[in-house]
Amino acid sequence: MEARVAGSAQRVVVGAAAGPARPHRRAGAPRAGHGPERLARNKVAGGMRGVASLRPARAKDSKDGADSVDENMVDMSGQTGSGQEASSKRVEWLQSFLQRFKPVQDKNDNVTALPFEKPLFELDKRIIEVKKVAEENGVDVSSQVRELEQRASQLRHETYSRLTPMQRLQVARHPNRPTFLDVVLNITDKWVELHGDRAGYDDPSLVCGIGSIDGNTFMFIGQQKGRNTKENIHRNFGMPTPNGYRKALRFMRHADKFGIPIITFVDTPGAYAGKKAEELGQGEAIALNLREMFGFRVPILSVVIGEGGSGGALAIGCANKMLIMEHAVYYVASPEACAAILWKSRDKADQATEALRITSKDLTDLGIMDEVIPEPLGAAHSDPVGSFMMLKQALMNSWDDFKDLSEEEVRLQRYAKFRKLGRYIENPEDGPVEYSTPIVNEAWTEKPEQPEGLEAGYRELLLAAERVVQLEREGKDPSAMAHLEKLLNET
Repeated sequence: MEARVAGSAQRVVVGAAAGPARPHRRAGAPRAGHGPERLARNKVAGGMRGVASLRPARAKDSKDGADSVDENMVDMSGQTGSGQEASSKRVEWLQSFLQRFKPVQDKNDNVTALPFEKPLFELDKRIIEVKKVAEENGVDVSSQVRELEQRASQLRHETYSRLTPMQRLQVARHPNRPTFLDVVLNITDKWVELHGDRAGYDDPSLVCGIGSIDGNTFMFIGQQKGRNTKENIHRNFGMPTPNGYRKALRFMRHADKFGIPIITFVDTPGAYAGKKAEELGQGEAIALNLREMFGFRVPILSVVIGEGGSGGALAIGCANKMLIMEHAVYYVASPEACAAILWKSRDKADQATEALRITSKDLTDLGIMDEVIPEPLGAAHSDPVGSFMMLKQALMNSWDDFKDLSEEEVRLQRYAKFRKLGRYIENPEDGPVEYSTPIVNEAWTEKPEQPEGLEAGYRELLLAAERVVQLEREGKDPSAMAHLEKLLNET
């Protein structure tokens, strides 16, 4: 090692002991590659490195004759004593920061309580306090704790069994309710997210991807909300733009091309209705999805996991079977918007919620939804893992009903399902309100003139398709299948 001192700065030049000798350089001749700018940089850098960073080690004599290291000596890692102190502080800060992400000891501390849930949370907190005091004092209060837990379970069951429609709407909008990504990451064996609409956009409020459940491959499409303000802004509060619906249509076409069944998850207050969305063609994007979904040859399953609002939900909800979670809602317009239109006041939202019949029970009674997926006691936000298992089981049972159907049977069943949803007599003059018999009135619909014979052929085709569906539901041998195939070949 050879040390050269230039001015007040100390530089250490390390070279190989047995290296080749450098050729003698003439005095005043510049070095190759060392211009005035390079020399100026070296001078500044040398001054900054200085004696403090590469000062020679000094030994001090101690009383017992042992050598001690100076506090500014450079250790093997190149850090001084003050540098080690700063590093330890950074480690302590990082550990304290990571403590925030440890498993929650008390789940009530991480869950938002709705107004009607506060008595339940207070009772749970009392039970935890009793257990803690008993452990500290060594007292056996297991019988009393068991009695309190039974009372809490009974109170929770009574509370959730008599929820009003407005309270169910609050549960569906709960900030801790599992989102689409929570569901898909917990029910799938493998999952790969897919991006982009092939037009330069990728809407984060509508997520698509391919995954597998128990060895069966599905195309998953769902609307994604956020957990906090920052995530909600990024996800646009779960309101897709036209680019999102076009992305969904792109991957539905991809699934239809390769024979992959589709599962959609609905959780949106509605499609985004901003100025930019209208300029990009929000209505056209939704209408195109509705038209295309009725032509797909693969089975489509749809699950409402939160709230399903208006055309924003229907744009990915035209399925062979529509499922809804017990505390989810599905509506043509939000209760607040309905109250503002009908009563000119948002304060009438409770009344609008009851009139709209948006709960899972009402929707199954009307025939709009096919099945209700039960939730754990206390709703999905109190026991997400339990709700995931129930949802997975319901999806696989529904998939078993469609996996053996042919492509034409899948299309006809989907068409017939939505065709039978129609107009009902709500207020007959001489009797109670009835919703069971659909009444078709030709005056209510305006259809363009059809070529002669076309309308009768389609009508016969639809009647045969409905007959096949009825026979399958009754468990009988579908004798009308041959007639149906004949009609399909003729048309």
